Amino acid sequence: MDQIRKSNSRKTATELSRRKFLTKATKAGALLAFPTIIPASALGKNGSVPPSERIVLGGIGIGNRGSYVLGCFLAEEDVQFVAICDVKAVRRKSIKARADSKYGNKDCSMYRDFRDLLAREDIDAVLCATGPNSHTLVSITAAKAGKDVYCEKPCTKNISQSLILADVFRRTGRVFQCGTQRRSLPNFGYAVDLARLGRLGKLQTVYAHPGGLGTKMSGWAKADPEPDKEVADWDMYLGTAAWRPFNNGLLRNGFGFEKGGGLTGGGCLEWGSHCVDLCQWANDADDTSPIEYEPVNGELHARYANGVKLVMRNKGWMAMGSCPVRFEGETDWVETGDNANMASSSPELLLDRGAKIGGYPANFHVRDFLDAVKSRGQTRANADAACHAHITCHAANIALYLNRKVHYDPAKREFINDDEANRFRSEALREPWRI
Repeated sequence: MDQIRKSNSRKTATELSRRKFLTKATKAGALLAFPTIIPASALGKNGSVPPSERIVLGGIGIGNRGSYVLGCFLAEEDVQFVAICDVKAVRRKSIKARADSKYGNKDCSMYRDFRDLLAREDIDAVLCATGPNSHTLVSITAAKAGKDVYCEKPCTKNISQSLILADVFRRTGRVFQCGTQRRSLPNFGYAVDLARLGRLGKLQTVYAHPGGLGTKMSGWAKADPEPDKEVADWDMYLGTAAWRPFNNGLLRNGFGFEKGGGLTGGGCLEWGSHCVDLCQWANDADDTSPIEYEPVNGELHARYANGVKLVMRNKGWMAMGSCPVRFEGETDWVETGDNANMASSSPELLLDRGAKIGGYPANFHVRDFLDAVKSRGQTRANADAACHAHITCHAANIALYLNRKVHYDPAKREFINDDEANRFRSEALREPWRI
């Protein structure tokens, strides 16, 4: 009887212990009878990317162009877009709605000040598509905050900013991709390879379509009633530029303002940051820039230290679409543009050209950036390459503005015996901004 009583007692104690355990486990959300169901997406199954391998992205200044590039990012499975910063409330709300719709939640945060977005420790990288007035400021601030950066072009407003941008990304070890997406398109890459590999003979002349060869002041537009900061933050939009009264047209335009001496960031910098960049690449000049610049009969002629000539011209192109470039060697030449057609003095040079992809999409360039973020390698349009391509355009603009030849020393980073030209290498920044 005592044996039976002891057995029952042990059984009751065991049941009580199990009951206590199950009660505690239930409260902790760990009921063994009903194991937690982990979504396949969290494990990387069914082709999805687990959260631990996703690149967390924020967007700063997402207007028309930025919206398109953001779409390229959102199409990549290893990207998670979590935050939008814009000086315009209507854009903040629009991008948030787009992100929330994609992910089926309400998690996309909105910011008016880009520094608040950059303060988030969970963000790995940012897409900077503000107006050119703020590209350098945002990119450098992001790098110092430990973020990798995909920045739309033009990336800088002057020679000084170009050098500082490259230096900061070199020192911080952050990944930078300039939005010159033609570096990632097959037809342009193939043409560049023909030049770099000597298949055209010794390279003689590279031609770029600058899209504009004039320089002008952006002007002082009439004052419009200034909206509330939450609607459109004019002060933040001005950024480092000198103060001027609010104007709806300038806000819609989104472009840069004049430098101290009257130069805009436009001129040959707009298309030039694409086409001149390709010429730099073809000449293996990603670490330097031409040493001589001269306006000649509606064109801009420049010369590299290795003797190769750079010609920026708006006329005389074949029917290749926008952003055409032409490379001429001692024996052959090649020309291509945005419609992805190619022409050469020797058609056999084009037999291995590969796929034809027209329309200058950015998805390949975005993928190149994301791969570099993961590998910590260099992108095709890294900060050093962007720096020297932009310096080439800035120096050309200075020669155009002064309407005379100028000589630039890439090693000393200044114009030779030319105080007037050297004054345009940088510009004053509006308080309290620093770069």
